[in-house]
Amino acid sequence: MQFYTNLHPFYCGIDLHARMLYVCILDERGEILVHKKIKDSSEELLKLLSPYIGNIVVGAECMHCWYWLSDFCEHHNVDFILGHALYMKAIHGGKTKNDKIDAYKIAKLMRGGNFPLAYVYPKEKRAIRDLLRRRTHAVRHSAELKAFIKNSLSQYNLPVPEKSDLSYTTGRNAMRGYFPNPQVQRSIDMNLRLIEVYDHEVSSIECHVEKLTKHDNGRDYYLLRSLPGVGRVLALTILYEIGSIHRFDSVQKFASYSRLVKCKAESAGKAYGTQGNKIGNAHLKWAFSEAAVLFLKGNPSAQAYLLKLQKRMSKAKALSALAHKLGRCMYFMLKNQTVFDSERFLAG
Repeated sequence: MQFYTNLHPFYCGIDLHARMLYVCILDERGEILVHKKIKDSSEELLKLLSPYIGNIVVGAECMHCWYWLSDFCEHHNVDFILGHALYMKAIHGGKTKNDKIDAYKIAKLMRGGNFPLAYVYPKEKRAIRDLLRRRTHAVRHSAELKAFIKNSLSQYNLPVPEKSDLSYTTGRNAMRGYFPNPQVQRSIDMNLRLIEVYDHEVSSIECHVEKLTKHDNGRDYYLLRSLPGVGRVLALTILYEIGSIHRFDSVQKFASYSRLVKCKAESAGKAYGTQGNKIGNAHLKWAFSEAAVLFLKGNPSAQAYLLKLQKRMSKAKALSALAHKLGRCMYFMLKNQTVFDSERFLAG
């Protein structure tokens, strides 16, 4: 957890919502100067902040509509900080909770140096990252549709066709007219059409993002591709979820952000298990877990290394340890601009 500790003459806490803002401005002594509700209008917000621009910092809790507020502050040269939603427990722990109180608490956290920071992702890459996340959503929905069709075969006790891989056109064609009941077949046809749409859109997104990445950040992209098992999708996901590797001061912080390590809960010398397992980037956790499995495919040296780990732990923990090591390896690959060294990796 990192806190914002810079000092300013004025502090502006904003309780951010989709259609309105509650703004609270404090001076350096903690006295309330402004405390009011406004519409989510750049003009109204600028009218409130104009007397303080150059001497004020604006802070808000991270939620889905913070993009425009960050861009507004950048455009008007106002310092902006984003609060980590899972760390900002102080604004949720009171006996009474409303927007007015929340805005005041956010401003007090900023003034007191207790405002937990989240990363303000640069707007230049923000839309591409969100596009890749929508691609992941489409892939998972497509997988659900494919699973429904396969389960329907079992439900109606029908044999599986010889060519039944729904990722390919031949497999989808085999399912057309396959079910005797016309109503069931209508349901299957609807799923097949949706799968085709998803496959086309997913492929189009991948090609589009890869083209942009090769032009803007081709070096880092090909560095990640040098690791066995890391293909186009994993490399793109890792690059855009990280943003800039230089924002991590150490490999430990990077591993924590990627959910590759568990944090112990201790008090008075006693351990109480782990906590904070949901804090971090779920997309990086998925990418490194997939990379660990694909790294083993057709790689006898990596499989031998996994067996070596399994002598000390279970297979699930060994895979997690391998994912952790791959994450650390990718950190140093991007930091030092070096390609993957298999011998060095497996010898460590």
